[in-house]
Amino acid sequence: METSCRICSGPVKASIDLGDQPRGNAFPKSGELTDEFFYRLLVGMCDSCAMVQLMADIPQEVRYHDQYPYRASNSSVHSAHFTGVARRLMATELTGHDPFIVEIGCNDGVMLATIADSGVRHLGVEPSQEVAALARSKGIRILSRFFDEETASDIRAEHGPADAIFGANVIAHISHLDSVLKGVRTLLGPDGVFVFEEPYLGAVVEQTAFDLLYDEHSFVFSVSSIHAAARLFGLELVDAEPLAIHGGSMRYTLAQRGARPPAPAVADLLATERAQRLDQHATLEEFARRAERVRDDLTTLLRELRADGKRVAGYGAPAKITTVTNYCGIGTDLIPYVCDSTPAKQDRVVAGSHIPVVPPSVFLEDRPDYAVLFAWNHAEEIMAKESGFTGRWIVYVPEVRII
Repeated sequence: METSCRICSGPVKASIDLGDQPRGNAFPKSGELTDEFFYRLLVGMCDSCAMVQLMADIPQEVRYHDQYPYRASNSSVHSAHFTGVARRLMATELTGHDPFIVEIGCNDGVMLATIADSGVRHLGVEPSQEVAALARSKGIRILSRFFDEETASDIRAEHGPADAIFGANVIAHISHLDSVLKGVRTLLGPDGVFVFEEPYLGAVVEQTAFDLLYDEHSFVFSVSSIHAAARLFGLELVDAEPLAIHGGSMRYTLAQRGARPPAPAVADLLATERAQRLDQHATLEEFARRAERVRDDLTTLLRELRADGKRVAGYGAPAKITTVTNYCGIGTDLIPYVCDSTPAKQDRVVAGSHIPVVPPSVFLEDRPDYAVLFAWNHAEEIMAKESGFTGRWIVYVPEVRII
């Protein structure tokens, strides 16, 4: 299958096929399973700008509905991380007279709460009503719209130019990235910066983290693809910083073209990616073959444990659990339930595989022999929390193994 790049209109060829998939964050109730939405999860790379992207374009209104269940503040690691981000921005970019920051997709206000408490002028752009209400309850000013060029123009008309625009785990989710970048250019002041963090293609490939591919991730960014996209829309990549969060992310900093000299890290990372062949279809094709091996190894292990009479549970129900369970064909016969601390997901099921999501108390009471760690990027935090668990953990990134 081939289509046109959403950024530069170059040719995009599918290199990864993870089969028919439902929405990652759907989590329907057990009585709402007759009309589940499915799409073909194909991922390709643009021959012109090296942007890795979904071949399908799932409407944003379908993905980000009023009952969207993700809550960034539920993780203590995430809360600490974004408090640090807020303090860093206030110390470096929000130091002038009456500074102004906009966050795209602020979720429940995990980052902007620190900004708001400091008295800095701010605005969170969050289309999902329930999480927007949580942010408002923290004293954060919210605009409930999707961010695009028109929204950016309206914000600038009302509030003036932004000294900083921030986004975390949201920019790669927006299929109309061209309109986002045009909006950023419109909204940014002459010396403003656009800082955003996303899972990094290099880390995804290195770890065979195929579960990070799902409907919300319209793109998987690399330094090369962001460098190219920024130039197309009158911006410039002036810094890139690797992060450990989410199993390996990158923090990108864009500015108006010519406003700031690029940091040495940009050229260094571009050279590293060329050496790693991150801009080659062959790299994604090899990734797909490794994902198949993980799929086969994981299902084989779970079937063997079931045959031996062992009880297996799932731990953590992030959106990526949907990709894993549907791609691997894992249902309640192999994993009867998965526990998660997010109330909005409890008493619901994983889309497609229909594995029930239950509170962590069930995990404590049941005492399974094994637990598949679907929230593997929070492994350290979870294992510390569940230090009393006497069974063994199963992880599948970068390969299947028992801990």
